[in-house]
Amino acid sequence: MFLPKISVIVPIYNGEADLPELIPNLVDQTYPREKVEYLLVDNNSRDRTTTLLQSAAENSPITIRPLSETKIQSSYAARNAGIRAATGEILAFTDADCRPQPGWLESLIAPFVNPDVAIVAGEIVALHGTTLLEQHADRQDTLSQKHTLAHPFCPYGQTANLAIRREAFEKIGLFRPYLTTGGDADICWRIVQQSIGRLEFAPEAIVKHRHRRTLKELESQWRRYGRSNRYLHELHGVELMRDMQSSEYFYRIGRWVFKELPRDTIKAFVGKASLVDILGTPIGLFTAKARARGQRDARLPENAKTIEWLDSKQ
Repeated sequence: MFLPKISVIVPIYNGEADLPELIPNLVDQTYPREKVEYLLVDNNSRDRTTTLLQSAAENSPITIRPLSETKIQSSYAARNAGIRAATGEILAFTDADCRPQPGWLESLIAPFVNPDVAIVAGEIVALHGTTLLEQHADRQDTLSQKHTLAHPFCPYGQTANLAIRREAFEKIGLFRPYLTTGGDADICWRIVQQSIGRLEFAPEAIVKHRHRRTLKELESQWRRYGRSNRYLHELHGVELMRDMQSSEYFYRIGRWVFKELPRDTIKAFVGKASLVDILGTPIGLFTAKARARGQRDARLPENAKTIEWLDSKQ
């Protein structure tokens, strides 16, 4: 039976609210416990994260190794700290605000039985949401890997649910530690483009993630998507997204006001539409504008081009 040693790496910043839910999800994994180590990397948290990690390491039935990254404020730098400390041949990644389902690791690791597989991406689905914005994002499958796996430049998986062979990092280097977004695409593309191995999708390897609940959080999310595209344009030559012209924006608003809004309001009265249907267009325009601003305003910092290596050379 194919049961390699796995190192699960989780970067954490102010994870006090998430850790009480995350740790039981890790404990519930069906993969043999003696074959897994969980490296939870505190990245300069200002809450009780350090205390909670120490308690979990002492009291949990699984192997939890608390680590820290204090020099660089970046989830990618924190992941690099985990990679350096890892002893597994397969490195799996998720985030503190994710909820891996019990069979997550078992399904995520299975494709590595094929030696030509270097990367495996699992699926990301939404935790149950009650707000309008959460329901809209759920309707759009905003978090799903199907979007990144269909990227026109090159498929990639998001680090919320990703596994990579350790030997791939030994050959192409680690994450760019000063990059603040886009690092998951960058690492996958560097591996695939250097023919280290192929990427495979494991749809049964599921982690759940909460959608943004407020307009401020939603705007921040989509501006980050825009910054990511700008950074990847500068690093890999990815085509920039076309900005929506004012004429297009006002046309979409006009069509919504005079056509979609009356139609969907009538449908709502007879139970065939919801508020999510009624407000889908303005929410979509809001996120499109935020992404465009993020791409337009972003500039890749020079140090974000740096690649770290397992032996710490630059």
